[in-house]
Amino acid sequence: MFRRPSWFVAAAVVSIGIPPGSELLGGGTQLTPGDAAGALLVLVATSLLVAGRVEMPRAALVAFGPLVAGLGISTVCSADIASSLPGFVRYVQIFVLVPLAVVLLVRDRRDLAIVCSSVLVLGFWEAGYGIWQSVTGNGASMGGAYIRAVGTFGATNVMAMSVVVGVAFLMLTAFALFAPRRGVAAVVAALGGLGVLGVAVGMSLSRGTWIALGAAAVVALVVFDRWTAVKVLACCAALLVVAVAGVGAGGGGQAVVERSRSMVGSINSPDQSVDDRYNLWAAAVRIWEDNPGTGVGVKNFPAYRDAYAGIGLSSGSETDDPVHGYSRQPLLSPHSEYLLFLSEQGLVGLAGLVGLLAVIVAGLWRRRSVRDPFWIASVGLVTFLLVNFLYADLGGPTCSLAAIVLGVVASRAFGAVRE
Repeated sequence: MFRRPSWFVAAAVVSIGIPPGSELLGGGTQLTPGDAAGALLVLVATSLLVAGRVEMPRAALVAFGPLVAGLGISTVCSADIASSLPGFVRYVQIFVLVPLAVVLLVRDRRDLAIVCSSVLVLGFWEAGYGIWQSVTGNGASMGGAYIRAVGTFGATNVMAMSVVVGVAFLMLTAFALFAPRRGVAAVVAALGGLGVLGVAVGMSLSRGTWIALGAAAVVALVVFDRWTAVKVLACCAALLVVAVAGVGAGGGGQAVVERSRSMVGSINSPDQSVDDRYNLWAAAVRIWEDNPGTGVGVKNFPAYRDAYAGIGLSSGSETDDPVHGYSRQPLLSPHSEYLLFLSEQGLVGLAGLVGLLAVIVAGLWRRRSVRDPFWIASVGLVTFLLVNFLYADLGGPTCSLAAIVLGVVASRAFGAVRE
């Protein structure tokens, strides 16, 4: 494995599907098998770097340096430094150490293929399990029925499965665009796989993932070929109409239809979940307005939430599934990665995050190659993260996956992958 260290990254990806434990650290941080695998990646990458077997890309300092500096400044200026220190370590792990380890361990196109294949394996496993949950009534509760697909992550991490399957869907989409070159069998296999992953995303009933995945898929199709994008989107629209007409009358199909309609009414008549999100966003903005430079400190949002939130904010979200039972989870973040950075780290911290994402996007643009499936996949993945961060933040198993995805995209953006 040290001769082909990308297998360590693949193993880390697969470990994300191992059901997480229930132990939480301060601030609601949950340690998962993926976190342990991420720590192993950092150790392996460090040993190879010290031994001179890998080289740090020059762009890494420009991309990750400001983020680390912003995290350090906001932590030192925190209203409660003791509570912010674990958060500082956590953020450095997710946004710096693990992505950098992936950049160092993914050295050529074969390494990229190994990592992408592991994501597809994880995505199909979670999709199959999630579909079974929805069909048999063993998923998370939605409207009094256990029909929401959550995979191995359970109702306490209700969005994790949809994110994992969504990432796999984008990777397979990139390769499906090039499937006609390999014959009819490859096209049929790619379309069948996309169908399975698409059904699982639908049964997850995760509106946020639907929006981010839709935006990312459209961007990937457009940068590949505009005429192809028009044809594919027209076919998808026709299939969607047929699917709604065929299965919308009962069970999970009706839940998908109702969930889709609720997206349209989220502005004028939001449900409790969306209303809570609006209140959390407003609270985060107010916190930042009073602490514009460095925020209140990493992991300190919960301590300030009630003082700045409106009276319409509920005390927590409810989850229920046949395995873990009913539980009520506190709202510990504003459910927006950008607003989380802004409220806890101020403009200094947000500038570091935006700088990292900007360097990656700029690197992908400079090294664009519309005939490279890995480049198309990277464009889709970074778009997915950029959109998803608007109304969601990282937590639980998705932290490990997002860190690895950042590393994969950064390796392509930095030009660190040999042809």
